[in-house]
Amino acid sequence: EGGTMEANKAALCDSLVVWVRTAERDAPRQLKLLDLFVCRDPSWFSDSWLSRIKDIKGDNWRLKMNNLKKILQMMVDYYSEMLDQQITGFPLPDLVAVAERSDPEQLGRLLQLLLGCAVKCERKQEYIQVIMTLEESVQHVVMTAIQELMNKESMLQFGAEAAGDTEQQMKKTLEDLSVLMAEKEELAQRCQELDAQVTILQEERNSLLAENDVLTDRASQLDSFNDPSTPSGKKHSQLQLQVEQLQEENFRLEAAKDDYRIHCEELEKQLIEIQHRNDELTSLAEESRALKDELDILRNCSDRAVKLEASVETYRKKLEGLSDLRRQVKVLEEKNMSYMQNTVSLEEELRKANAARAQLETYKRQVLAPPPHAAAPLEHIRTNHNIYLSLNEISRIILERDSLKETIEELRCTQAQQDQLLQAACFPVSREKFIRLQHENKMLRLQQEDSEGERITELQTQLEEARRGSSQLETEKRLNRERIHELQQQVEDLQKALQGQGDKAEDVSFSMFTIFTKMSNTSRMSELISFPSVLILEELRVALKKKDDDMRAMEDRYKMYLEKARNVIRALDPKLNPASAEIQSLKNQLSEKDKRIIALERECEQAKLREYEEKLIVTAWYNKVRILSFQKMAIESRLGGRTNSLVPSGQSFLAQQRQVTNARRAMSINVPATSSK
Repeated sequence: EGGTMEANKAALCDSLVVWVRTAERDAPRQLKLLDLFVCRDPSWFSDSWLSRIKDIKGDNWRLKMNNLKKILQMMVDYYSEMLDQQITGFPLPDLVAVAERSDPEQLGRLLQLLLGCAVKCERKQEYIQVIMTLEESVQHVVMTAIQELMNKESMLQFGAEAAGDTEQQMKKTLEDLSVLMAEKEELAQRCQELDAQVTILQEERNSLLAENDVLTDRASQLDSFNDPSTPSGKKHSQLQLQVEQLQEENFRLEAAKDDYRIHCEELEKQLIEIQHRNDELTSLAEESRALKDELDILRNCSDRAVKLEASVETYRKKLEGLSDLRRQVKVLEEKNMSYMQNTVSLEEELRKANAARAQLETYKRQVLAPPPHAAAPLEHIRTNHNIYLSLNEISRIILERDSLKETIEELRCTQAQQDQLLQAACFPVSREKFIRLQHENKMLRLQQEDSEGERITELQTQLEEARRGSSQLETEKRLNRERIHELQQQVEDLQKALQGQGDKAEDVSFSMFTIFTKMSNTSRMSELISFPSVLILEELRVALKKKDDDMRAMEDRYKMYLEKARNVIRALDPKLNPASAEIQSLKNQLSEKDKRIIALERECEQAKLREYEEKLIVTAWYNKVRILSFQKMAIESRLGGRTNSLVPSGQSFLAQQRQVTNARRAMSINVPATSSK
């Protein structure tokens, strides 16, 4: 008996290993303890949990045992939490034996628990199909292991899991019902087939009987059927035997038909009983679902009660801390009194500051005078404009030089045409030379297109950089406008807050005057900068128009050269067919190249003009910003003389005023403190 049990345990282990390998053929598996585990439910056996399973290098049985403990604990939790089943009655495997010597009995128990997880998870239909594809012996062992595990679970759950048993019985009943329905359909189909056979046999019998009557009539006319020696007697005896056989077959088929009809009636009765039982089970299942819903509602109510108790406790703590808040209110009231005293002292300091009003008047007059540094940027703009005019003059001279070169080349071509007309006898050599010149012209045009393409890409990159710089300058301009608006708003707020105080109002009016002076200078400089930019744009338009005229003149000259070349070809070979394929292809290529060259030249000129315009805009903007910075530095240098002892240089006017006010407040606070001592 001991040997039989050991053999059964080994067979169980081997069968479960075969099942695991068959279920996971897509992943490479080896016969190791940890590699036999497969995640059956991704929602439970997540990747974060699998990351805690360490890789095993070598024969480290302690690390194996640690991994097996994690796997076993996760499967037990899966049974208890996901499946709501307890497996305390099932003997858990000895992980030490599995890790040290791969005990088949303990390994079989571990794989049996894994099998239970597989047949109860969300993908259970896939694993059941895998089990059905195994060999009969392996399938029998696997089904026995499942039945043993389910028996252990049903013994533990009997009486405590009534709703689960009801659902299990309902599933089993539905499976039996589906099997019976399939059998009923097969029997009904078999009955129909037998009925069809009976009708066919009856028709054959009737036909045979009719034939028999005909034959008996003929036999009575010819000779007696009773005499077996005659041919008709022999045939009669054979027909009688066939009729008897057919009658026996008919009786047998009718008996089978009756048996099938009785069996079908019994199956219908069983079906009605199963339907009644199914209705009862569905009602029980609905009751169990209602009870579960009520249980969930009660759980939610209990959780809400716990949260409410916690909120009540927090409110109690807040009430206890109210006394601290009252003490803080008293402290704040004392601070408020001290602040009021400081305010009185500051008002006294403000009265003392009225003596500096005359000095501020002198500062106002100095601010109204034009800044000495404003003339330098304007001179710089005029210099740039003169440079631009000189560059335009140089480009015009270069264009005139190119036009003179083209005129000289045209004269040379006409002279060469006359020479070729005189030497019409040497036609093959001239034709070869013309073809070679066409090839060289083609190569030169290709090189020119490549160089122009590279130049266009460079111009496009420069254009993108100029656009980015322009966008940055626009952003800075917008920020400056917002800053000016904020300063105006601050001035208005100060003017509203200090309407009743005449001395402070004069200071505010002085700050407003300085701000408006800055704004007027800014607008004046923008007008000065915009005037040269308008002149430059007008000159650019004139240059663009002149360039278009030059391009049209070049196109006319090119057409004239082409027509002269055609005349030379016609003069050299009067019999040449002008519509030949070679000349037509050359004409098409020349026309395409001409169009492409014209388009590229236009794009290049437009890109150059855009680049030049953007450079002018950027230069004007930088000059404007530089002039504004110069004005700001001049105003700050004039206004910063009286606060050099208290305020460091390099700050704005408002920042300096704030620091002076803070210093005065600190001095007024320190003076009463020293007097009290």
